[in-house]
Order: sequence, then C-alpha cells, then structure tokens
Amino acid sequence: MNATNTWEKVDQYIKERLIPHDTVLENALAANQLAGLPAYDVSPTQGKFLNLLIQMNGAKRILEIGTLGGYSTIWMARALPSDGKLVTLELDPIHAQVASENISHAQLSELVELRVGDALEQLAQLDSEGVEPFDLIFIDADKPNNPHYLKWALHFSHPGTVIIGDNVIRDGEVINEESQDPRVQGVRKFYDLLADEPRISATAIQTVGSKGYDGFVLGIVK
Repeated sequence: MNATNTWEKVDQYIKERLIPHDTVLENALAANQLAGLPAYDVSPTQGKFLNLLIQMNGAKRILEIGTLGGYSTIWMARALPSDGKLVTLELDPIHAQVASENISHAQLSELVELRVGDALEQLAQLDSEGVEPFDLIFIDADKPNNPHYLKWALHFSHPGTVIIGDNVIRDGEVINEESQDPRVQGVRKFYDLLADEPRISATAIQTVGSKGYDGFVLGIVK
C-alpha cells in the first residue's frame, strides 16, 4: 500500500468513527462537484477540527477569507452561538451562489454574511464600515495574497484572536526558495511575516490525508 493510499484510508477510518454521517455536509460537497467547483474544500476531519477550535475558543465572530462552496463555512458557523456572526469573502460569483445555496440549506443564513468580490477590496470595505474585531480568522484563499491577508487579519484582531492559514506546506515545496510557483512564494512570505511579527505567536503543523501532503498555520494574537 503506497503512502497516499494509506493516508486516504486512515482519513476514512477517522471519519467513520468520529464524524457522524451528515446529509447537509454531504449534499454541499455534491452541489460543489455538480457546479464544477474545484475540490479545494477542507476534508471532513479538517472541518471538524475548525469546528472544535471555535468551540474551544468560544468565538462569536469569525472572518473567513475564501468561501468556495461554503463547506468550511458550514462547519464553522455550526460552532457559533445563536448570537454569533461569520463573515465570509468569495471572489467568484458562481462559487458564491453555490455557497449561498449550501448555507441556506444548512439553515445558517442568519449567522453567515457572504460578501462577493475581490477579498482585498472587501477587507478594505469592512474597515471603512468600522466592523468589530473577529475572534477567529480563517485564511484559505489565493496564496500569493496570503501576506496581505495576514496583515488584514491582524488589523481585524484583538488579543486572543486565533488566526489559521490553510495549505501552507504545498507538498513540501515551501522549503524551496527557488520555486517559481507564486503560491509557494506567497506562503513563504506569509511565514516571513509571521516570523517577524511581534503581535502573534504561531506554529505550523504538517498534515497528510485525503487532501494529500499539506498543513496549516495556527497563531494567537498577543
């Protein structure tokens, strides 16, 4: 059995034992596939990980940068209290429409505000509106802009805010300083900013599973 096959089988084992069958989430993934969205969603185990982090953090306000079809949005919004709020940003209007329908089917529309358009423009708009800081921020959008997203995440944080960045290992390519892939270079600059930023304490965890070899950054704002 090769490594990738083992990772997928272990993910399936964990899912079967620790993550109950959920028609809403399964339907969301099916809707994403039917609409031709790229399969960039977090895995079920990663989705539940986000859900548990939010519960542990007691987060009431969440910012998600990169909605795709709303699968991770549903996982996170479900962890919110009834007076919670999740703001999610999506560039592609087709993706946003699919996500909106998935969020509606999950009966979470009252908790979720989906904003459509360029994320950096949307973040600037949120700033101009004077939005309150967020308790947890999930960065999972175009990697070349990760450094900009981190700066905005810090801007919208308060002491104790949790910041999570997904896909920060890139099959190990993150250590290749000669890489010509703008996604890899974006992630490397993301690390550089974290290393030099006194306002946040962070680490990164490598992961394997149904999504291959990757990982995430987890930080807490001081």
